[in-house]
Amino acid sequence: MGDEHAGAGRAEPENAELVRLLWGPHPKPTRGPRPKLDLDRIARAAIEIADSEGLAEVSMQRVAAQVGVTKMALYRYVPGKAELVALMVEAAIGPYPAAAEGGVRGDGWRERLEEWARRLIAAFLRHPWTLDATIGPRVPGPGELSWMEHVISALDGTGLTGAERMDAAVLLVSHARGIGQQARAAGPAGRPEAQLGAVLGELMRTHGERFPALTAALASAAGPGGQDQAWEFGLQRILDGLAVLIDQRARHPHDQRER
Repeated sequence: MGDEHAGAGRAEPENAELVRLLWGPHPKPTRGPRPKLDLDRIARAAIEIADSEGLAEVSMQRVAAQVGVTKMALYRYVPGKAELVALMVEAAIGPYPAAAEGGVRGDGWRERLEEWARRLIAAFLRHPWTLDATIGPRVPGPGELSWMEHVISALDGTGLTGAERMDAAVLLVSHARGIGQQARAAGPAGRPEAQLGAVLGELMRTHGERFPALTAALASAAGPGGQDQAWEFGLQRILDGLAVLIDQRARHPHDQRER
């Protein structure tokens, strides 16, 4: 999921083929040999490459070899890498799980947003390449949009405007993206805060007198439970801020700011 609000208006004509690939219908080729592939199999093959080697290693040639066809044969299904990456994102992220399971409608908005955010960062961590593939304006698929639908609908009845609900989603996505990027940079060992703390600790041993507040904070963070809390801390503070705003709207509904 990107950090921007979903693009407004109709898709540009040059995106028509991408919209068809993501949203259908998917007519079978009328010429040539009987199809051996489908879009899901192609996307899954590309995901396998990206998961193990990174998005940069995904190419039409590599995917064609993975599924056992020629590169030209693959083009009969997917016109290029941009369309392939869009199919990969849709298959990797998939529809919001609660939508398929029916959801837990008895939960309040905070519980629903918290679960949503945890599911999102889990998806980013399962497929780190999606951090790169979901940046900037692009055409989302129906599965990806079901995530946005869930977070927006979770805030129904809170008094927040539509734009504010979209902004809340952007905040949560941005937090998940930032922590996911740190985790990816930390490598298989994980624990990015601990790694940063170790580097800063070495520097503070020599230069700590110049940065007394930072030195004291690092010493405190070195204690039990002091590290690798950025995800949880940030998530709860975002939800706390939304709770304050929602409470204000409940007490002063006529002060709602139109956006």
